[in-house]
Amino acid sequence: MMVPGITTAAEGLCGIHWNILGQVYTPMQVSTESFAWHALLPPETFVPPHIHPTQDEFVLVLDGALDAVLDGEARQARAGDLLTMPRGIAHGLFNNSGKALRLFFCVTPTGRLFELFTAIHNLPDAREVIRRSALHEVEFLSPGETRR
Repeated sequence: MMVPGITTAAEGLCGIHWNILGQVYTPMQVSTESFAWHALLPPETFVPPHIHPTQDEFVLVLDGALDAVLDGEARQARAGDLLTMPRGIAHGLFNNSGKALRLFFCVTPTGRLFELFTAIHNLPDAREVIRRSALHEVEFLSPGETRR
C-alpha cells in the first residue's frame, strides 16, 4: 500500500543505494502496483537489451541525452523526454553522452524487480547479473537479438 510522503533524493527509500555494474540505483518508492527509482549512469555504461514479460517500464531522462534501442529501433531521448517500454518489448539503454546521466525509472506492476536489484547489488560479473535476472522476471537478449 502506498502512503503519502516525500522520499528525498539524498536518502532514497530506507537509505538504499544499489551499485549495479557501475550504475547507482536509488529506490524511491515500492508497492505491489509500482516501483520507482533514480539512476545515475556514468559515461559509457549501459543496460543491455532485455525484456520485462510482466511489467511496463517508463524512463524519464532528467538531464543529458540517452541512446536507446526500443523494439529493435535506435532512438535518442533528451532531458525531459519519457521512454515508454511496454511489457514484452525488447529495450536497451546506453549512455554514449560522455557525461553522467540522471534518469528516473518506474515499472508497473512491481513484480520481482526490487528483489532482483537487491540480489545483483555489487556483483562484479555481468554473466552472473544476467543469470540472476532470469530468476526475477527479466530476460536479457543475446548480442544482436531484437525479438519481441
